[in-house]
Amino acid sequence: MIRQLADAEELFHAAAEEVCRIGQMSMETTGRFSLVLSGGSTPRGLYQLLAEHPYRSQVDWKRVEFFWGDERAVPPDHPASNFRMAREAMLDKLDVPHERIHRIETERADLDKVASEYERDIERVLGRIPGVGRRPPHFNLFLLGMGEDGHTASLFPNTSALLERERWVVAQEVPMAPRERITMTPPLINAAHFIMFLVSGASKAEVLAEVLQGRRDPSRYPAQLIHPLTGEVTWFVDHAASSKLIQHHRTEA
Repeated sequence: MIRQLADAEELFHAAAEEVCRIGQMSMETTGRFSLVLSGGSTPRGLYQLLAEHPYRSQVDWKRVEFFWGDERAVPPDHPASNFRMAREAMLDKLDVPHERIHRIETERADLDKVASEYERDIERVLGRIPGVGRRPPHFNLFLLGMGEDGHTASLFPNTSALLERERWVVAQEVPMAPRERITMTPPLINAAHFIMFLVSGASKAEVLAEVLQGRRDPSRYPAQLIHPLTGEVTWFVDHAASSKLIQHHRTEA
């Protein structure tokens, strides 16, 4: 589904309403809400809204399990840290308990070990699906953005993580600074019950049209790898970002 909003502010409000709807439904059906946060500049506006009324009162945020889809190899207080952005914009304001915040410890030297430990933390919190070996568990909601090159999370064009089929979390070098990253992989992302992309700005218009309506080429446009078999994907896009989409493919807000 594509939801076209007039501008970034309208996009953030629509996304906040959907996050709360999914959070409420998850709490009612499973007793918890597992939420994977995105980094980058776009989701900051969403996080700030979720920490304000009326949204902060619509979900029991102290019971939410927070994860990150990717992280840069920087300390948690570094300006480039996805964790720091989410903490400042939302988590501190919601007074989320420390044990519910599952950050990726990318300040450590051995990133492969950090990635493996993050996999184990995911399995510890979400549980192993019985009888299916290492099949990825299901997050309730996965938030994603998209770069001007079509990358999402830290799945960049022509990088090794795009081909990963077994690991849920991997360390890799990417063509954008900071180059060392840890990212969740397509098998884990695609296991989520709900996936929300947030895309804003005219600079994303051409690549968004290619990802959604162009020829399938996930090695060039990694966002095309996100297509769950049973989950639901919604693209929240503002008018500027969606300006090059063919009209009949749009779903208006």
